[in-house]
Amino acid sequence: MKKQGTSLSGVYVVASENHDDSRGRFARLFCAKALAPIIGDRSIVQINHSQTTKSGTVRGLHYQKKPYSEMKLIRCLKGAVWDVAVDLRKGSATFLKWYAQELTPENNLMMVAPEGVAHGFQTLKPDTELLYLHTEYYQPIHEAGVRYDDALINISWPLNVEDVSDRDLSFSLIDEQFKGLEV
Repeated sequence: MKKQGTSLSGVYVVASENHDDSRGRFARLFCAKALAPIIGDRSIVQINHSQTTKSGTVRGLHYQKKPYSEMKLIRCLKGAVWDVAVDLRKGSATFLKWYAQELTPENNLMMVAPEGVAHGFQTLKPDTELLYLHTEYYQPIHEAGVRYDDALINISWPLNVEDVSDRDLSFSLIDEQFKGLEV
């Protein structure tokens, strides 16, 4: 597993090596030892799977507030996504900046979004599936998000946005009162 930093501090893209033969493909999707420099003393406590039927769908931008802030490790198992991380950390040099990476089964990349970084994605193909590894349990009372179309963040989504949940549309836009998340 090879890690590479991104333009956002603490956000990484991890490449796994594919081993192809006549039977198909094998790849290691997670290895605590190989990822220790990124994960530190955190543990993976929950694994989630999402399926999205339509291309152009946007999910996110989600995060959990203290004391249940979480690191997420995201992989695409089927289809393709434009995976986005947004830095919401108070005092960060890249506060309100975003980074995006296309994730597909073929490129076998994993996005790592640490605590205080919101995560979302847009499906580039229909019937897309993602696998999420979380370092904290889901706590509905501590979940939060920012709008996918917030002008202060100004994400360049590659496709027309075709579908967004009512919950994701209910997130507030960021204003000058927002100073960032404590992590």
